[in-house]
Amino acid sequence: MTLRVLTGITTTGTLHLGNYVGAVRRAIAASREPGAESFFFMADYHALIKCDEPARIEASRLQIAATWLAAGLDTSRVVFYRQSDIPEIPELTWLLTCVTSKGQMNRAHAYKASVDANVAAGEDPDAGITMGLYSYPILMAADILMFNAHRVPVGKDQAQHIEMARDVAQRFNHTFKEELFVLPEASIDEEMELLPGLDGRKMSKSYDNVIPLFEGGAKALREAISKIVTDSRLPGEPKETEGSHLVQIYDAFATPAQRQEFRAALHAGLSWGEAKDRLHALIDAEIGPMRQRYDALMANPEKIEAILMEGAAKARAIAAPLLARAREAVGLRRFQPLAAPVATTAKVKSTVPAFKQYRENDGLFYFKLLAADGTLLLQSTGLSQGKEAGQWVARLKREGAAALAEAPVSKAAADEVVMPALEALVAAEIEAAAQKG
Repeated sequence: MTLRVLTGITTTGTLHLGNYVGAVRRAIAASREPGAESFFFMADYHALIKCDEPARIEASRLQIAATWLAAGLDTSRVVFYRQSDIPEIPELTWLLTCVTSKGQMNRAHAYKASVDANVAAGEDPDAGITMGLYSYPILMAADILMFNAHRVPVGKDQAQHIEMARDVAQRFNHTFKEELFVLPEASIDEEMELLPGLDGRKMSKSYDNVIPLFEGGAKALREAISKIVTDSRLPGEPKETEGSHLVQIYDAFATPAQRQEFRAALHAGLSWGEAKDRLHALIDAEIGPMRQRYDALMANPEKIEAILMEGAAKARAIAAPLLARAREAVGLRRFQPLAAPVATTAKVKSTVPAFKQYRENDGLFYFKLLAADGTLLLQSTGLSQGKEAGQWVARLKREGAAALAEAPVSKAAADEVVMPALEALVAAEIEAAAQKG
């Protein structure tokens, strides 16, 4: 089975050196590995959640597309497209919305953070919050499930959205009794966001500490590097390299031999000014040729448009058949004679909560208790053995609230919801045992 990997970039600005090192360069390298089918898309629908400036959206889409192509993305090996060119995605978003519980969306980090900020400011909890922000995780789920991606590289702050996409996929498959969607996994690279900015903090436009990738040309790159904050040690004085963010940036572009030589020179008294010159030369050697390709692409946007239209055609060739199956599953079918109703006893939907056990990328085993409507009630901590997780699930089923104090879990709902759920579990266990007896 071919592994499908999907990466999206929100189009609300230009990319900086941290984006290149942490995401673009890694993703392009991974796309060249055999045995993987890669999907790269510009998340321009997502951009509308954060930005209401049409000119900025337009410019960002073009600049980011040109950046990926200039950096070496081989569109003959990958599927490269704009989210807004795939009409199947918003339709799938609606189908998924109809099986997603509001309680699940209430727990989304971005929404909760906005509510908390409003409350702290004395505002109405939902002041300024759009349905775009609130439903953001469902659109993200549609992006992933539309192409049945197995793996989605994300930062830690996005890991919750991948878990939500898994839950939504599982609920759709269960509700309509068809294994339509693959359950995706988050791929979290601990180094993805570690490139420091000019002041040593994480490189981010919100901190105004970025080194531009192509924006402003070679001059802007040199000027930014000259502003990297260093200590006051003079030329000739040994420099401390451990913890130096200038050295960390150098390491991101250097070979092991170059790293060793650079440290030795700093320990021997290389001035910070000369060190910055060396850093500029090293970075420009890698991105200078890319900048030339970038400028050529930006001057000929019709070439980028043609590439994206070709990518959209490839993407829709995959998306359309899957959406057709999803429409069929939910009953949006072509008219035909209806089948005669089968006289069966109506199946009463279970109201008993259920446990789910799973293993995460950290290698630990987890379990959670979900209400019948999918609301999360209990969430375990990571356990080293799957057997241990199973034993705790069995004990909670038998003992209910009596086992709660010792259980390695945290409550995700109020006691008035959790306690009756545990009682229902115990009652179900007693009934099942009686039927066996």
